Amino acid sequence: MIPHGMNRRSFIFSSTAAMLSAPMAGYSLSSGSKIRIGMIGTRHAHASGKIKAIRDQSDTFELVGVVENDPVRRRELANDDLYSGVTWLTEEQLLNVKDLHVVAVETEVKQLVPTAMRCIEAGLHIHHDKPGGTSLPEFRKLLEKAEANGCIVQMGYMLRYNRAFQFMYHAVREGWLGNIMEIDCMMGKLANPSTRNDIGQFSGGGMFELGAHVIDSIIHMLGKPLSVTPFSHTTQPDGIADNQLAVLDFEQAIATVRINHMDPFGGPRRRFQISGDKGTIEIQQLESGDLTLYLDEPHGRYQKGEQQVSLGQDGRYDGEFRDLAKVIRGEKPFDWSYEHDLHTHEALLRASGMSTG
Repeated sequence: MIPHGMNRRSFIFSSTAAMLSAPMAGYSLSSGSKIRIGMIGTRHAHASGKIKAIRDQSDTFELVGVVENDPVRRRELANDDLYSGVTWLTEEQLLNVKDLHVVAVETEVKQLVPTAMRCIEAGLHIHHDKPGGTSLPEFRKLLEKAEANGCIVQMGYMLRYNRAFQFMYHAVREGWLGNIMEIDCMMGKLANPSTRNDIGQFSGGGMFELGAHVIDSIIHMLGKPLSVTPFSHTTQPDGIADNQLAVLDFEQAIATVRINHMDPFGGPRRRFQISGDKGTIEIQQLESGDLTLYLDEPHGRYQKGEQQVSLGQDGRYDGEFRDLAKVIRGEKPFDWSYEHDLHTHEALLRASGMSTG
């Protein structure tokens, strides 16, 4: 129930900002100490990017080791500069490293939640790559255990830390766009046979692979949807869901999420548009750091009317680990609650036409 005198927009941001207060899993960490981090798995689509982000921040993180149980995979990575010189460990060895602070979980999707649970049970913070598995009850158990153990769960939704998205969050929170009425977003690509094989393992298809990146931002700004309605088509003989749309209904707003894996220009056309009764933001291309801002009244250095805003780019995953370090050190609260992550994953499963039972 929204408190009296508070509109839905301000309520959502104040409630999601009931933030995790950087719990420390049984140890303290001085601001000058390096954060000891390990990684489990190398087969997630983002694994190479994540280890690069970690190693690029070697002044902050000490990479103590990587777990990859498949010897063939380890040999494949022997010639990959990103993994050059890493210490290969078993999972048991990694979880018993002295003063280990956090683990990046980068396994195949089916193993993400079970692996993350073992890390949480060991009292470790985690960076949990997307998505949160196929079972909502199992993901809920993971979050409940993390909360009980005082462990941070940072989901691998990289758009959270994109400069254009951070600008958008600020604009919505400060009321620049007024009451939000609509969100329209799309993440597409032309999936190669390997990607089609990966997404074909799940009935949710392409939406299950990509949809949470934008659904995470939608729920961050609008809260839990009243309903989620999925639409799905298969365009190829392999029967994989590759042309999908989800409609998220809110008290005053409607959001649409389109995921198309048959679009040869899906990458450059990726977009996120949000409109209220006082203004609009259009982010296209999605990760460019550029946006178009429309305002019916000026705010700060931004004038009334239409204007282009170019904010530049960081490394795709750099912001995730910079923020995680600050939270672990107690320098700031975490901006995404356990409840938020649960709502996001439930909405993703519904948007993908998958079970939430």
